[in-house]
Amino acid sequence: MRRMIVVIQCAASKQSDAGHLVAASGKRVDFVAHPQIAPPNPDRMYARPDDLREDGTSWRQLLLKYNQNPDDNPLRLYPAYGLYENKAYGRLVDRFGLRNVYILSAGWGLIPADFLTPYYDITFSPSADAYKRRRKTDQYNDFRMLPDDTENDIVFFGGKDYLSLFCSLTDTIRGRKIVFFNSASVPRFNGYTFRRFETTTRTNWHYECANAFIDGTIRI
Repeated sequence: MRRMIVVIQCAASKQSDAGHLVAASGKRVDFVAHPQIAPPNPDRMYARPDDLREDGTSWRQLLLKYNQNPDDNPLRLYPAYGLYENKAYGRLVDRFGLRNVYILSAGWGLIPADFLTPYYDITFSPSADAYKRRRKTDQYNDFRMLPDDTENDIVFFGGKDYLSLFCSLTDTIRGRKIVFFNSASVPRFNGYTFRRFETTTRTNWHYECANAFIDGTIRI
């Protein structure tokens, strides 16, 4: 059977006990899109993933190093699929396997389901608070952990606000790329196959879509 890669966008709702990266001061780091306008919190430090730490390396580099040698995961970071409260992430892993599921994160990029991920509050949603909202003009060194030579079908579940990031991080990948959508008009990105998902749900409809795909009620 042909292997399938499933990608699903991240979520705002994180586990209440999600782990944090820690600054030299001992404060936990909350990753947001615009730290300079985040509400003051004396117990936390705000940062962007690509901000530099005291030693001149970025938080993104630190996270990558942490994943390469987690040493029993002392910060108790969740694997990406377990960081979010919605059960669809775990169901995708149960159905398609850990190595076949990826998360499209507004903070970190395209990461595998088992990538240890700290708490962050970054989103493309236009309804989010301004300090959380990543704009298309913001500069991010997004992870892109799905190799170019992947020839498997890639299926994406996510809203229109995340579609541009998904396409920019997968445009050179060889495999067939299928995107479910729910907007009034068909998105226009060359090299992608679009499938409409019929539903009256408007907010977070992609969870309903992912669950229908898991259950076999929709197919590619």
